[in-house]
Amino acid sequence: MANIKSAKKRILVNQTKAARNKAIKSKVKTMIKKVDAAIVAGDKELAKACLVNAVAEINKACSKGVYHKNTAARKVSRLYKAINNIA
Repeated sequence: MANIKSAKKRILVNQTKAARNKAIKSKVKTMIKKVDAAIVAGDKELAKACLVNAVAEINKACSKGVYHKNTAARKVSRLYKAINNIA
């Protein structure tokens, strides 16, 4: 455990930020799973509806600095590609 006051504060701040990042990443993963489930079911309309929510969450995570912009773009691109390949 740190002895210096500023180091103790950094530990607390880092824990808070890590918890926030973890929650945001978890929400993004949940949204992506919903889209994937709709794709597996073959329901294109449901997949498109879920896609809107997933893209919004990914963009929010990107704007908050949780994801790099290229990572966010890659995730969105893969979702769109998967939906467009539904028969």
